[in-house]
Amino acid sequence: MGLRRKARAYFLLTKPQVIELLLVTTAPTMIFAAKGWPSPLLILATMLGGALAAGGAGAFNCYIDREADRLMRRTERRPLVTGEVTDRQALVFAWLLSIVSVVFLTLAVNPLAGGLALLAILLYVVFYSIILKRRTAQNIVWGGIAGCMPVFIGWAAVENTLSWSAVVLFLVVFLWTPPHYWPLSMKYAEDYQRAGIPMLGAIASAKAVSVQVVLYAWATVICSLLLIPVGGAGWVYGLTALVSGAWFIFQCHRLHRLALEEQATSRTAMVVFHASITYLTLLFIALAVDPFVGGAVL
Repeated sequence: MGLRRKARAYFLLTKPQVIELLLVTTAPTMIFAAKGWPSPLLILATMLGGALAAGGAGAFNCYIDREADRLMRRTERRPLVTGEVTDRQALVFAWLLSIVSVVFLTLAVNPLAGGLALLAILLYVVFYSIILKRRTAQNIVWGGIAGCMPVFIGWAAVENTLSWSAVVLFLVVFLWTPPHYWPLSMKYAEDYQRAGIPMLGAIASAKAVSVQVVLYAWATVICSLLLIPVGGAGWVYGLTALVSGAWFIFQCHRLHRLALEEQATSRTAMVVFHASITYLTLLFIALAVDPFVGGAVL
């Protein structure tokens, strides 16, 4: 195997698409916490350390899920399934990335950021991948806590502490995770059934899933608006939260309506999946822009 192909295989072990989504929340949180631009070196160090931590957790997840991945079409091209990386190589790589990320964040950012990164890795690898994923349909709800940790890490990097504003942003990502992931599990329901993983979209009807998606979407948008009274967010964030949130809720209600009419398909479910990514991206872009515009919503 060529060096380039081997390097690509290791890169894919880190689940780069997940890292990208996590980092979308980190930099805007840092900017909002600083009420302006933090040090560019601090942003770079935090983003790099966060990417290494997420990559290490992703590699651990690929190792833990390697047998299930062989049974699912969605994951049949992962490096451990194709044999491009051996089990031992993947495990060593996961440990290396995880250790380096925690040490790097501790030394280059601050000990709180490093400790939160360690907690995020443990939550994703142990709490979600090992304990919850195969035992409950609520796996992605509580396991999603790990995906909220970049908000805490970003805030801690700037303030060296946490605040209620950070908690609100944490809860936004926490509540957003189910309506983001459950539509995806609807599309790949047969894969999860084949692998014996009880994702809600694989074991419940489209009607039942769509109800949960709608409820969590409403909770997400309502929670996002709490940053106005709690964190002093201005009109840019407030207006974006309202408009993009209304659009996201509309897409979720549309899925529910189609499910009630028994016309929901994997394609309509994926519309909500992609809408959830767009919504979160717009929300955090507004979070980053807001400190530079100023002015309260009310």
